Amino acid sequence: MKHAYLKTQPDEKGYFGEYGGAFLPPQLVEEFERITEAYLKLRKSHEFLSELRRIRKHYQGRPTPVYHAKRLSDAIGGAQLYFKREDLNHTGAHKLNHCMAEALLAKSMGKTKLIAETGAGQHGVALATACAYFGLECEIHMGEVDIEKEHPNVVRMKILGAKVVPATHGLRTLKEAVDSAFEAYLGQLDTAMYAIGSVVGPHPFPLMVRDFQSVVGLEAREQFEEMTGELPDHVVACVGGGSNAMGIFSGFIDDPVELYAVEPLGKGTRLGDHAATLEYGKEGVLHGFKSILLQTEAGDPAPVHSIASGLDYPGVGPEHAYLHDIGRVHVRSATDEETVDAFYAISQYEGIIPALESSHAIAYAMKLAKDVPHDAILVNLSGRGDKDIDYVVDTFGVREWRPEA
Repeated sequence: MKHAYLKTQPDEKGYFGEYGGAFLPPQLVEEFERITEAYLKLRKSHEFLSELRRIRKHYQGRPTPVYHAKRLSDAIGGAQLYFKREDLNHTGAHKLNHCMAEALLAKSMGKTKLIAETGAGQHGVALATACAYFGLECEIHMGEVDIEKEHPNVVRMKILGAKVVPATHGLRTLKEAVDSAFEAYLGQLDTAMYAIGSVVGPHPFPLMVRDFQSVVGLEAREQFEEMTGELPDHVVACVGGGSNAMGIFSGFIDDPVELYAVEPLGKGTRLGDHAATLEYGKEGVLHGFKSILLQTEAGDPAPVHSIASGLDYPGVGPEHAYLHDIGRVHVRSATDEETVDAFYAISQYEGIIPALESSHAIAYAMKLAKDVPHDAILVNLSGRGDKDIDYVVDTFGVREWRPEA
């Protein structure tokens, strides 16, 4: 069942409260109107939805399971931890949920190419996969720093036939990849669609990506209730742009369930040492949408840091800003050190190597578990950690995790 909230947000102009909208250069206005019209028509199309369901079941391997992490729960000595296993979705993360749908939309519009940014490379791999499936050309923009950190995903993109374009300006991370991709897109409007990789960007992308990712939450709600006879007490997800979080939150947003958005606190609270946008940011416009942004005193996007390349973005999806404002979502954070600790905990106690992005959510859930010992916590394990293992071992070494006494 689709919850009432999802039917009322955003408004017809793409605003969640005061956040969202479409702040576009004149040459993009007409194209985004076409994308909006095409999506609003297709989202009610039986043919489109049936094809998407077929792809999810027979190609992506959905539904992904909910798993009770009993050994880790026992080791912590608190609440019972459950994981929504998006790492088992084809390509190893939640990103393929919206990439296959965006490619299907582009194909229906007569486009022959998809352009996108990527941080950790999971969106890039998923989009390259979708393009290979549908026979579309693929161009992925990625910061030079992230290309080095996430080398396995870069190789995967190239094997899948994508052209990988390095973003060489500024901090050479996710924001710069978005800048580079938008610039390339402006010259290819007739043949290409920009497949935005999160619940960010101009309308209709925050709506569209949330809708495509809501399958995660709707599955998880049904699965958890079947497993336990009730809903979880708490749902936890990491937030950079926020696609995996909106995906799982969508299933529980109208229920009496506490929702937690976990941001990267990085090396500390000083500007430039973290990417905790909702906690430390202020209102502004970036990449065509209004939201909460980390900014310098001059009002420019601030430098950001996270060990997780998919989270080092100075903005956040407008819907997350709205849900934070109205108090529906609790904003929490995890440091780099806590994240690495969680990475090794789940690896060694459950045999699951998680993405560093997901490890932020696991880190907070492990802390929360001690405060609510009689509750159940559902974490969106949004991706697997193959892409991160070289970086983690080279930077932090191999550690043996043991629970605190």
